[in-house]
Amino acid sequence: TLWFQCHLLCCVFMCFTALQVIGGNATVVLGETAILPCKLTDTTELLTQISWQRMTRGKPVNDNFFTVTSSGSTYVNGNDRRFKFIGNFDAHNGSLQLSDVTLLDEGSYSCIFTLFPSGNHRTAIPLNVLVAPITSVKNYHPLMGNEEDLLATCTAAGSRPPAEVKWTYSTLSEKVKAITNSTQHADGTTTTVSSLFGVPTRDINQQPVLCVVTSSALSKAETLLLTLQVHFSPTEVNISEISKDSFECSTEANPNASFTWSRPGQSWPQSAVRVDGAKLQFLSITSVLNGLYKCEASNLYGRKYGQLYVYVTSGELRFHLIVDEVLKLFLDQPSRLTQPVHIFQPFSSKMEQLQYYTTCPVSLKE
Repeated sequence: TLWFQCHLLCCVFMCFTALQVIGGNATVVLGETAILPCKLTDTTELLTQISWQRMTRGKPVNDNFFTVTSSGSTYVNGNDRRFKFIGNFDAHNGSLQLSDVTLLDEGSYSCIFTLFPSGNHRTAIPLNVLVAPITSVKNYHPLMGNEEDLLATCTAAGSRPPAEVKWTYSTLSEKVKAITNSTQHADGTTTTVSSLFGVPTRDINQQPVLCVVTSSALSKAETLLLTLQVHFSPTEVNISEISKDSFECSTEANPNASFTWSRPGQSWPQSAVRVDGAKLQFLSITSVLNGLYKCEASNLYGRKYGQLYVYVTSGELRFHLIVDEVLKLFLDQPSRLTQPVHIFQPFSSKMEQLQYYTTCPVSLKE
């Protein structure tokens, strides 16, 4: 009899040590669906119930929330219908599905199999919740200058774990630098900001850079394209002939310049001229067109202008572009201008004299 009892105890002990409750770790991205795996193996005992408990951010005290028996599943201490039984009671599979996962769901889940006669057998399944970052880039539009300034930022906001933020700027490697800072929030997420610094010059303006954000919560790296913007006032204004009776002025500026045509000291020949932004068109070729036309380019940071002298002779439109430096000299210090050796015709007016000096070779008196 003693031998039989010892043999029975030994068999029961081997039975207890042979069975296993297999779980695992679960990782899910915020808002998606998690699978909490749980399976009982290597037992012939009678399964009477499968129970689930949890200790999470939202439920910090051990909480019974779900049970399964041969007759079906039941919610306990509430009715959180995000949980769904996807196992098979007869197959000793107690797995659950949790949809619309939140950060409050993160924690430890216990799967408990109740057997007869041995009792409860459990395993813990940790649930880790990842949060994908919200990514963005921002251009700071610095004004052109000689000192280092903030050019742009790239942000990976509210990620868990912290995202990695890097700039790619191969063509600007010696002209810019990146500084990265992170801020951790109370909910366990982190915002990472990488700031791009450099001296705002015209060489940097309109240069493309890439911000690359990587995170275990992302299925692949996110790449954000940014074109650097440096603001500056209009540079030299150029006037070009686009047809025999039309002209157009242009300049380089950021933001783009707006253009205004005018006639300094003269009335505007309304019926003989059409203006469309930077374009100037002469509708009739008559002497009323004779005179100086000024195209002014302006933006928030300054203005510059170019000038066009127009005169009609023998029914033909002739023009000369006015060089700013010579015009200023003519107006401010006319005595420093010396007449060229060859004079094709005498000057009949100051305007004609101005036209001649600003389109022919000139020399200066010391």
